[in-house]
Amino acid sequence: MTDKIAVLGAGSWGTVLANLLVENGLNVALWTHNPKQIPEINETHHNQHYLPDFVLHDCLRATTDLAAAVAGATVILFVVPTNAIRSVAEQVAPLLTDQQPIIAHAAKGLELNTKLRVSQVLTAVLPKGAFRGPVVISGPSHAEDVATRDITTLTVASTDLQAAQTVQKLFMNDYFRLYTNTDVLGVELGAALKNVIAIGAGALHGLGYGDNTKAALMTRGLAEITRLGTHMGANPMTFIGLSGVGDLIVTCTSVHSRNWRAGNALGQGEKLPDVLAHMGMVVEGVSTAKVVHELAKDQDCDMPISEGIYQVLYQGAPIKTVITDLMAREGKPEFDFGLTLQNASKQV
Repeated sequence: MTDKIAVLGAGSWGTVLANLLVENGLNVALWTHNPKQIPEINETHHNQHYLPDFVLHDCLRATTDLAAAVAGATVILFVVPTNAIRSVAEQVAPLLTDQQPIIAHAAKGLELNTKLRVSQVLTAVLPKGAFRGPVVISGPSHAEDVATRDITTLTVASTDLQAAQTVQKLFMNDYFRLYTNTDVLGVELGAALKNVIAIGAGALHGLGYGDNTKAALMTRGLAEITRLGTHMGANPMTFIGLSGVGDLIVTCTSVHSRNWRAGNALGQGEKLPDVLAHMGMVVEGVSTAKVVHELAKDQDCDMPISEGIYQVLYQGAPIKTVITDLMAREGKPEFDFGLTLQNASKQV
């Protein structure tokens, strides 16, 4: 019997992942809260708002019936915006009876107010013992490129390695490859924090800065991501992998990145409310910047680039002033090896 996979969320990423699973020969139910998407996906095989001109597999079916979508599913994959994870999980919770599906997610952010990672939200909301996982799918990937079968490699992370391996096998094909990892903390932090740095990368482009500046931002941005991650107990090696530097590269350099496009617009002088209104999709890095600001304070962790981006987004600081202030900071060594080794020894 073919495994049934429930994909929750019919945005660009959810739709592409659901379509890939159908192409892999699996039975997929794609859930959406928007009834207007149903005839478009089921009858015309398009999702034009999110994936213009991409033709979906004619066996892919969407529904607004959440209970029907998850019924009998061996894997339930959450692909909704981070700050919608809790509300959707609350709806899924009473539907988990005795099937014990693997719970997975492909979101990249941190929940506002609670500062929780997505796997923590899912674990808190869903009934204990009613599921396996959670499993995190993350790494350098844009839906638009996967839709054209561009070669893509991702990380699939869980403390339940068998669950991660199960998800790995479901997705693997000749253009989509996944590597397992047990460092859920590091994978989720890398996925979320790179969105903040990508806003900065877009802003630099909008201001007309060149490749040297972009490389500086990405490299020192990665240092900040690693610093906070290791402070919190993540494996430092995770941040030089697919869900760390890999995801950072693609998000900071691609016009497909909503975070990059938002930053680019800010760099060109647009106001944040206008940028978000015109985007038409969630820009995860904006809310994540606020959470990172709070986490850095909680952890007493120095993150000047992330803090500068927070000041631009939430305090109206001029981007050029933030750049000047960053460049005027006191000189310091590139690496603090003692701190790195100390934090690495505290991995959980």
